[in-house]
Amino acid sequence: MSDSPLDNPSIAHETGQARLPTRWGTFRIHGFQADNGGEHVALVMGDPAAAEASLVRVHSECLTGDALFSQRCDCGPQLEAAMKRVGEAGEGVIIYLRQEGRGIGLLNKIRAYGVQDDEGADTVEANEALGFAADARDYGVAASMLGSLGISRVRLMTNNPAKVEGLEAAGVGVVERLPLLAGRNRHNHVYLETKAAKFGHHFEPVGGAGGDAPDNGTDGA
Repeated sequence: MSDSPLDNPSIAHETGQARLPTRWGTFRIHGFQADNGGEHVALVMGDPAAAEASLVRVHSECLTGDALFSQRCDCGPQLEAAMKRVGEAGEGVIIYLRQEGRGIGLLNKIRAYGVQDDEGADTVEANEALGFAADARDYGVAASMLGSLGISRVRLMTNNPAKVEGLEAAGVGVVERLPLLAGRNRHNHVYLETKAAKFGHHFEPVGGAGGDAPDNGTDGA
């Protein structure tokens, strides 16, 4: 099986920060350089380091969904829902990791899309057909970024148990998992069902917290 571009967990070092106004409020954007060469950012609102457990979203880059409005996934709506929730709370962090395509990179993701189109494969089967792991993402770098921001305990906006496990393995205390339900459409039904069946993503709200729409799907990025 081919090596992932994100093999070997990394430590991230802050390189600078600036003001970032958005439709959901004004964040501070912090740039981070990882030891393996990766470039990542954190969007910070308020003083999350002072919270007992900070509101956090760890979001993996999806150019097609986040920037090009693809409906093959739910990544763009997930990111917007998380930023809206932080804006409403007035405090929180969006960790934006540049690990496209579950860690295989943008161009390989496009190749995997082609396998799905041509062979009827699901997302897991397509990644594996190209010689990659089903999910090669590294959440250790997110833990390093949170540590640099003074955050050790989080309320994590996700439906993906691997994110909870990955952050906890890297020393971050996940005190609560908050559902983030957004982005289901007729083009990504199989994608979402595959994530539930093969990765254990959760559809249902937990802890009494509702999603952003009652019939939306699972965590996309």
